[in-house]
Amino acid sequence: MTAAALLQTPLHALHLELGARMVPFAGYSMPVQYPAGLMAEHHHTRQAAGLFDVSHMGQLRISGADAAAAMESLMPVDVIDLPVGKQRYGLLLTDEGTIIDDLMFFRESADSFFVVVNGACKAGDIAHMQARIGQRCTLTPLPEQALLALQGPQAVAALSRLVPGVEKLVFMTGGTFNWNGTNLFITRSGYTGEDGVEISVHQAHADALARALLAQPEVKAIGLGARNSLRLEAGLCLYGNDIDTTTTPVEANLLWAMQKVRRAGGAREGGFPGATKIIAALADAASSTGQNTSKVRVGLVALERVPVREHVELHSAQGERIGEVTSGLLAPTADQPIAMGYVPRSHSAVGTRVLAMVRGKAVPMEVRPMPFVPNRYYRG
Repeated sequence: MTAAALLQTPLHALHLELGARMVPFAGYSMPVQYPAGLMAEHHHTRQAAGLFDVSHMGQLRISGADAAAAMESLMPVDVIDLPVGKQRYGLLLTDEGTIIDDLMFFRESADSFFVVVNGACKAGDIAHMQARIGQRCTLTPLPEQALLALQGPQAVAALSRLVPGVEKLVFMTGGTFNWNGTNLFITRSGYTGEDGVEISVHQAHADALARALLAQPEVKAIGLGARNSLRLEAGLCLYGNDIDTTTTPVEANLLWAMQKVRRAGGAREGGFPGATKIIAALADAASSTGQNTSKVRVGLVALERVPVREHVELHSAQGERIGEVTSGLLAPTADQPIAMGYVPRSHSAVGTRVLAMVRGKAVPMEVRPMPFVPNRYYRG
């Protein structure tokens, strides 16, 4: 896609005004960093509050008396029992049990869900859901809505000056609030490993809201570069890098996102695409007599100060190719080269050594727990 054909978010003019370096991302012109640079933006978000434009993401509403059961037929997660006012992470699956996309869904009422999907996948996701469950419920895309993420330990304090009451939200809850006569749908969530919120606002009011937030002393604009380094330190997957239609939730080590009620022996076992394959893989992964040959996503730390990027091959100590890095960088907060990648389950135990082949040089790496930077909010 040429630069002229790129879509623009409602905050495009503001990004240019702030001196952002714009890059193509998911079909949009998006800010990768501002003049302060990635490192400063990363540290500011960890210490105060960073404002991210994520309006390229897809937003939609799924409603109807059968909406919960219909959504549950697409994902290996518990939708039916999610209480009103709560949010959950979900995974859309192919019939082979591989990952079409990861998403967030929020239960607005007994019969209505607000859903956020990845920007690069939104057209395909909506078409997939329409084809699979469109006869059971109503899918309403919300292209007129912008999405802002305010992240960091001071994010909620900053927002509460503009929107009193938002501080009462707890992690993975949300609600509708009023700001200057404008409705804001706010969830206490994000994708940085920090406390914070995501704010859905009509595109006509997005610029004014962003400027009001940036006027708060704790808040600075943050680009995609720091968003990537923050989520990697938190051990969070990036769709298209760490998960895609070649990986299953079991291989991606996203077992925490598959509630017991949908697993073997659960009250609503299976019933999702690829269920037979995934439930069998779960049993194999848990068994000491399992084949132990399937790949699995792990956290890795380089034992030399050499950044290890995506697509770098991973070798065993004997020089055999065993996997590949899917995300990697020199982490600003962890202050060491970190990565995620896939290795055989036999090489996935914490402390296992592997070799990353960086431009012909074997860089020793060690499997480590995730997240790489401790936090209260997210699991890797």
